[in-house]
Amino acid sequence: MGMYLNPGNSGFTGIRNDLYVDKSGLISLVNEAIDTPRRLICVSRPRRFGKSFAAKMLCAYYDRSCDSSKLFEDLSISTDEKMRDGYRKHLNQYDVIYLDMTNLMGKVEAENMISFIQDSVTEELVLAYPGLRTRNTFDETLLHVVELTGKKFIMIIDEWDAPIREIPDIQMEYLRFLRMLFKSSGTTDKIFAAAYMTGILPIKKDGSQSAISDFKEYTIVSPRHFAEYVGFTEAEVKELCWRQNCDFTLMKQWYDGYTLEGIPVYNPNAVMEALRNREFASYWTETSASKSLMEYISLDYDGMSKTSAELLGGIAVPVDTNGFANDLVNFRDRDDVLTLLIHLGYLAYDKTTGTACIPNEEIRLEFARTVRRVKRDDTIRRVKESDQLIWDTIHGNAEAVAAQIEKIHREETAHLFYSDEQALRSVVKLAYFSYKDHYIKFEELPSGDGYVDLVYLPKKFSSVPALVIELKWNQAAQGAIAQIREGRYPEALTGYGGEILLVGISYEKEGKKGKRKHTCVIERMKAL
Repeated sequence: MGMYLNPGNSGFTGIRNDLYVDKSGLISLVNEAIDTPRRLICVSRPRRFGKSFAAKMLCAYYDRSCDSSKLFEDLSISTDEKMRDGYRKHLNQYDVIYLDMTNLMGKVEAENMISFIQDSVTEELVLAYPGLRTRNTFDETLLHVVELTGKKFIMIIDEWDAPIREIPDIQMEYLRFLRMLFKSSGTTDKIFAAAYMTGILPIKKDGSQSAISDFKEYTIVSPRHFAEYVGFTEAEVKELCWRQNCDFTLMKQWYDGYTLEGIPVYNPNAVMEALRNREFASYWTETSASKSLMEYISLDYDGMSKTSAELLGGIAVPVDTNGFANDLVNFRDRDDVLTLLIHLGYLAYDKTTGTACIPNEEIRLEFARTVRRVKRDDTIRRVKESDQLIWDTIHGNAEAVAAQIEKIHREETAHLFYSDEQALRSVVKLAYFSYKDHYIKFEELPSGDGYVDLVYLPKKFSSVPALVIELKWNQAAQGAIAQIREGRYPEALTGYGGEILLVGISYEKEGKKGKRKHTCVIERMKAL
């Protein structure tokens, strides 16, 4: 058992000793690719989404220096009839080379990292196989091991993109190292039964082509059949909440929001921390891996300030993910910034609509904190105006509320597309985008005899009243208030116990003197 060659199963043993969600089906997908043209796999996902857990599980399963049967005997990979044959065939049958690139960067100077990897792995190979003759190049040495043992390698690289993200100076040398191992199909097929890389970013592009194009990529934008292994599925989170006597509804509100290939996916680290700590909070701590959210949303591209406001208001924004250079340096436009934020997990991506949004309460907190620190005049203005709008709403200043909604409409929305209540809702959400300081937002909340367009429910310990907002297009705002009362919409807040404001907002396409006009009516009602 070594540091880089056959690291054993102790890492996965520790994972199994804790609260555990069975993700062993991932092994079956790798098994299916062994000794096929699909043998090179790169799975990229955001930080805190279980990348290292997956790598340690694969090490424990393939490593021929240990017996891991007891670790897997109760998991789906060994109990599911569809996976069982492959499970037995490949369990503990390979020499495994395991590289944790983040760990390596902390051990050795950047300029020496590639030589350190080659020397360290070669040294452990010589210890394992005393008759081994080392060759001129690293790949030739690996090939000789295969000739000596009759067994190919499984290579696992955790955080493969860490040098790309954090040490640009060695980027080209590092990519050359990977090309040497994985670019030549003749050599690669002889040495590796399979290779599995995991990281945050997709494979770095070299000009218009991938630097190591033989890898099959499964990204957060297009995870395909790896989707259910990117994070926790809703069924898995429900099961955890049931086992730990935790409120699933709050768990969903805080940590859901990513949908991959139609599968709702949760941030595994956040879910586990919430269960362990018995507290719903943001566990999205800053790391050097993702740098600072502020650094990216502060980039001076047209529309970034408006886009940040739309995202905070709960609006999904269009994004073109093609052409992103897959690094943290080369940005051409707003789309590249948004694409990076998707890969980092700050945004959720809907492949069907080609849009991105803030996925949940945890990330919305990070965005709200960050936007208030961005030193750009247009961003500061938007924050101040939204704060003022909330103040005016709470204090019943209906004329000021209507005027600000009208201003946002005039500045941000094309008249051509502003033609129904759905469009009006987008404008209202954009106007109230700084609600995060005081409220939790719900849309189309079922209540009484219908659905409430928007509800802003005060956070715990907040002294502001709840807002029940109904929207009307080409109708009077007073009619919206009437609909709230007649439809018994405030019943959605039964048990809330605080003051409720009924807010009717209308857009009249042809108001007085033929002008387009927004109106607002605000009424107070006692707690239910």
